Amino acid sequence: MSSIADNLGSVTRRIQKATLQAGREPDSVSLLAVSKTRSPDELREAVAAGQRAFGENYLQEALDKIEALSDLGDIDWHFIGPIQSNKTRQIASAFSWVHSVDRLKIARRLSEQRETGLPPLNICLQVNINNEQSKAGCQPEDLPEMVTEISQLPGLTLRGLMAIPDPEQTESALRASFRKLANTLKELRQDYPEAGPLDTLSMGMSGDLEMAVAEGATWVRIGTAVFGTRSRKS
Repeated sequence: MSSIADNLGSVTRRIQKATLQAGREPDSVSLLAVSKTRSPDELREAVAAGQRAFGENYLQEALDKIEALSDLGDIDWHFIGPIQSNKTRQIASAFSWVHSVDRLKIARRLSEQRETGLPPLNICLQVNINNEQSKAGCQPEDLPEMVTEISQLPGLTLRGLMAIPDPEQTESALRASFRKLANTLKELRQDYPEAGPLDTLSMGMSGDLEMAVAEGATWVRIGTAVFGTRSRKS
């Protein structure tokens, strides 16, 4: 069985190869290790291998890990799961990134509840890129209003977009979904230059990271390829 360190090395090489093949800058894509349902000991192994950015879906589980690993220093915690209104205060305090903002109410609460001494919270807007009824995310046509309003919130820095395309699509359709998200971000950057960096595309997972990188991903969210198959249901 491969160790987490070996897996991280393998994933890093995949990212580097995909980045090179896409003609992109070597450090333009970052690895977000999706660590939901993983134990603090597994995360410690990943940190020892050099991984610093972790994505969590479940708030209480994440808070327990943040406390358990507080001795490790500066870990970059990203919240990537659905956000309930009653959980925004803890998310605003404990994380440096949130990838799953899909409504203005949530953005306003995160801004209001971000502690004054902390830097603005980096956020991505989650887009329902394939218009799936069961999938979270705002509709692309809602983005202009959201970008305009969120760019005025003092506790947030609007970094870009996130999507989880339908994995049942054909390869060509999946690539088109990634390209659609990338083009949407490009249009927002052109139309709203004052809105924030808008430099981030959070897309791509273990099975399709090469395709996502080819279409412009800057964060790829990788769980299984780093930690192996989950031992319990997530």
